[in-house]
Amino acid sequence: MRIRGFLKAHRWWLRLGAKAFTLLSRGDFRRLGPRSTLSLPIRLHGAEHIAIGARVFVGPSSWLEVLAPDEGRSQPAIQIGDGTSIAGFCTITARRSVVIEPNVLIARYAYISDHTHAHAAQDLPIKEQGIADIAPVRIGEGAWLGQNVVVCPGVTIGRNAVIGANSVVKTDVPDFCVAVGAPARVVRCNFPTPVT
Repeated sequence: MRIRGFLKAHRWWLRLGAKAFTLLSRGDFRRLGPRSTLSLPIRLHGAEHIAIGARVFVGPSSWLEVLAPDEGRSQPAIQIGDGTSIAGFCTITARRSVVIEPNVLIARYAYISDHTHAHAAQDLPIKEQGIADIAPVRIGEGAWLGQNVVVCPGVTIGRNAVIGANSVVKTDVPDFCVAVGAPARVVRCNFPTPVT
């Protein structure tokens, strides 16, 4: 009984800390909607270029990062739609545009980026070469990304699409389709039946 009570108190304390952090950091974001939660610990960079909708959950040990966005840019570089749930240990990084539409489900350890690391110079460490291949990413409404999914620059994942665990998505995935593998390929589509 004591252990159960301790665990309940611990969960309550973690939730309280996350809610307090979310409320205190609200002014740092372009937008942070009501009833959203940023779980601690979290790594943030460029929060003023990140817009998060209502009822969004970002799990612990996630990293949201915007790298030197374009001057005078009117749209946020990272947009996360209402009702989206992002499990822990996920990374979302953008230079230009990563849009996650409403009600997307993202499992642990997902990596989503609109750029890659430059690596052409032989006399410089890769971490000092900057970024390359910048292209916008969009994840459609209601999509589900499994654990360890990597979404590469320039990819659009369609509405209600499913990306299997450990997949590397390098090309677009249509609406209502299931894609798996590295690189990911479509294995099935569940197109809605037209109503007559």
